[in-house]
Amino acid sequence: MQKVNYGKILDEKLAELKKSGLKPSLLLHACCAPCSSHTLMYLYDYFDITVYFCNPNIAPEKEYEFRKSELKRLISELSLNVNMIDEDYDSAPFYELAQGLENLPERGLRCQKCIAYRLRKTAELAVRINADYFTTTLTISPHKDCEFINKCGGGLSAEYGVPYLFSDFKKHDGYKHSIQLSAKYNLYRQNYCGCIYSKKQSSEVTGNA
Repeated sequence: MQKVNYGKILDEKLAELKKSGLKPSLLLHACCAPCSSHTLMYLYDYFDITVYFCNPNIAPEKEYEFRKSELKRLISELSLNVNMIDEDYDSAPFYELAQGLENLPERGLRCQKCIAYRLRKTAELAVRINADYFTTTLTISPHKDCEFINKCGGGLSAEYGVPYLFSDFKKHDGYKHSIQLSAKYNLYRQNYCGCIYSKKQSSEVTGNA
């Protein structure tokens, strides 16, 4: 079965928007500043963007607040006309969905349920603010399942009636560009996804406590 080229789908959509001269609104779920850097610059000319920081998986609270502050700093230093909506720290939804899945590796069922939760929150907010599209920065990460993310987004699009912007932000050296931008703006690049389980697994791999 041939894999879907989500990067090509995105390129075709952007070409379509450029030809139309329209600039629709986009609600962009953001996991962190580094992943948002390339994504924002790539989409900025095509959409009126609102960034949404909703990541109950991130722990502890100090880490959550720091990643949020780094995202706000990035938007400010890029001098982009981008709005940002952020949620207060509340890890309860994540621990509820992670019950019984604590020992699974990254990209497993725990990660899928976590991503699905965050995308659902994004779709719900997209409805409330009348966004024309919604999507997430998560497809820029080589550690995330791009196929699952896009299928989940497409399913939520059908459920909520808001178009999902299919993507693979790794294309066109997107991940490499995000690393370069992180260095340029001195962004904090975390060494784990965000949850305590991914932190534990990262520590086991690197040998750090």
